[in-house]
Amino acid sequence: MGLLQKKLSENLSVLRKEINDLIEKHGDRVISNVTVKQALGGMRGVESLICDTSIVEPDKGLIIRDSPILDLVDRLPEELFYLLLTGDLPDKEALLDLQRELRSREEVPSYVWSVLDALSGDAHPMTMLSTAILVMHRDSVFAMEYRKGIPKSDYWIYVLEDALRLVARIPAIAAYIYRKRFNRGERIHSDPEKTWADNFAFMMGIHDPQGTFADLIRLYMVLHIDHEGGNVSAHTCHCVGSALSDPFYSISAAMNGLSGPLHGLANQECLRFVLSILKKFGGVPTESQIVDFAWETLNSGKVIPGYGHAVLRVTDPRFIAFRNFGLRACPNDDVFKIVNLLYKTIPDILKEHGRAKNPWPNVDAGSGALLYHYGIREFEYYTVLFGASRAMGLLAQLVLSRGLMEPIERPKSVRTVWIKEIVATGNKNS
Repeated sequence: MGLLQKKLSENLSVLRKEINDLIEKHGDRVISNVTVKQALGGMRGVESLICDTSIVEPDKGLIIRDSPILDLVDRLPEELFYLLLTGDLPDKEALLDLQRELRSREEVPSYVWSVLDALSGDAHPMTMLSTAILVMHRDSVFAMEYRKGIPKSDYWIYVLEDALRLVARIPAIAAYIYRKRFNRGERIHSDPEKTWADNFAFMMGIHDPQGTFADLIRLYMVLHIDHEGGNVSAHTCHCVGSALSDPFYSISAAMNGLSGPLHGLANQECLRFVLSILKKFGGVPTESQIVDFAWETLNSGKVIPGYGHAVLRVTDPRFIAFRNFGLRACPNDDVFKIVNLLYKTIPDILKEHGRAKNPWPNVDAGSGALLYHYGIREFEYYTVLFGASRAMGLLAQLVLSRGLMEPIERPKSVRTVWIKEIVATGNKNS
């Protein structure tokens, strides 16, 4: 048993008791109310899911366990995966042990390459990622052990094994998708001496003599690794997994949700907006030109992409981290200069405009510009990078769900006519 498995085993026994005590002593306590607006508006803000790996605080941003994300920007994705699972950052021994565990599982089955090679040449990169993950279901340890008959309390052990295999293999799969889909050459094999993110960057084959692209990939993976449990990809993974579908089914489904334009495509739209400014002005505009352009955009009924957030009421700390990276790595890049100029002007304009609840930039306002700087101009691929990172957080949530023996998700649905009746009469009897 590895150090991660040992730590999890110790934690889960304590957590199970805590949850059983909460249910026994306070099971009938009401913790949330649902308005008609919420029921008809995507359940936004309804406090009905449990997610202990991360939370988004309106005035602070993303908190991973108890650590603000800006306190973790110098960490490795492997360290955050351990943190998400256990609540603690690994010490040196635990980190090395986890890295050895991942390296021992990183070989991608040959049939995965065959399936990817068989897809049409114009297949969407997210279709390729979801398909590659899905076909590995055939080797799911959890599915095999479940068929044999195992105690419910042991489900997490085999879900964790599947999770480790997925985390280990995703860099090679995602890197190959980039190279194959966009004609970047043959598959590059893993370097066993590199860390998880460095290896990902290496296998993509981007020219990187200074190592700054690898630094960006590491940062990108850290900043996107988890974001509560209610977003589409996280909720999808939880719902599918609650039916005891194995991690390959669950993560593939989550990637399909992430592919939606309202979830994983935001950084592409933000970058297109920035590039449209570059094209309109034939270069980096002046501050007064940006101000005029922003007002023209708003007065025409359009929005400023990358500004505003469903939960946050401050600048997204993840945007700050990306901006700080850009200031170090590419301060003279025209696209990044426009991102920086927007940051300096747009919040005050949106405040004056008065319609935005949050006038500050979110993570997507700057991430695409940095990828663009390193020559990744294939916008369709950006969501694959998002998915490769977010899979780690979703897998951590999935392991904990099985470890805590959470039941199948099954909320009660009602008809619109029922809502109309209770609004009219106040009678909640259906």
